[in-house]
Amino acid sequence: MTEEQQGQAPDDQGRRAERAERTERTKRGVSARVRRNRKIAAAALAVVVLLGGGFVYWAVTAASNGDANVPTIASTTPPTTPSASATPTPTPESTPTADPTPTETQPPATALNITDPNSITVLVNKQTPLAPADYAPGDLVAMSDIGVPSANGHSLRSEAATAVQTMFAAASAEAGLTLDMTSGYRDYGLQTELYNGYVAELGQEAADLTSARPGYSEHQTGLAADISSQGEGCVLEQCFSTTAGGQWLAANAHRFGFILRFPDGATATTGYEFEPWHYRYVGTETSAAMQAAGATTYEEFLAAPAAPGY
Repeated sequence: MTEEQQGQAPDDQGRRAERAERTERTKRGVSARVRRNRKIAAAALAVVVLLGGGFVYWAVTAASNGDANVPTIASTTPPTTPSASATPTPTPESTPTADPTPTETQPPATALNITDPNSITVLVNKQTPLAPADYAPGDLVAMSDIGVPSANGHSLRSEAATAVQTMFAAASAEAGLTLDMTSGYRDYGLQTELYNGYVAELGQEAADLTSARPGYSEHQTGLAADISSQGEGCVLEQCFSTTAGGQWLAANAHRFGFILRFPDGATATTGYEFEPWHYRYVGTETSAAMQAAGATTYEEFLAAPAAPGY
């Protein structure tokens, strides 16, 4: 993939910096978290197998071979038969309303396009990879080009980039905060490099709790942003939720079309530990609808199967 295709992807120095930041954060306390999550993940997987049947598949053969340190990435071809719940099925007559004009602020989850990688509402998780696996968006915008702080020089899709710009300006005006987009778009090649590095350093189980396998990452959509708050520390750490920046985002991100993608206590559904810094752009209509529904996770909002493992 050429640099032009990748847009303003991180250079080698930026990639090394990002990997070092995320690896250092993951190493701290990872052993305790792995022990805790083994029981959670095992129980969740058992439930998914019983209830989901065909939704569970494995993308890495190293786990079944008992070798946790040498990942073998399986075919990147997505499943040929998507789940019924992952196929958008518009039902315009299923919900009678006194107002003949359909609401534009809270669309039904079934009306969302969650399969097209170019859709801002695409669903990506451990059971729903991008198709094609090496998908790359064509409308990337470098945050530096629109005056948005980004420690590692990242990009986002145009609509998401503009939303981040508006959100960061609001955080400054309303709370005196200077937010930073610590990570954004990552192409298939970079995600492969990062993921394999985590497996080599942390082992398969710990790596899968904190890093997506290539082709399964929201960052590859150009719609996911890892955010930090300058001067408050806790960069890419769970304690970010206790900072002023983390709390402002948790309370306000939905106003700008973002959702907290991996909330606390939802590992059995999302497959990832609590990441108070990871926000996913879905558009203001969908974020408002999810907020109104009181849904904790995107999977819950879409009535999609839980995705605790590959």
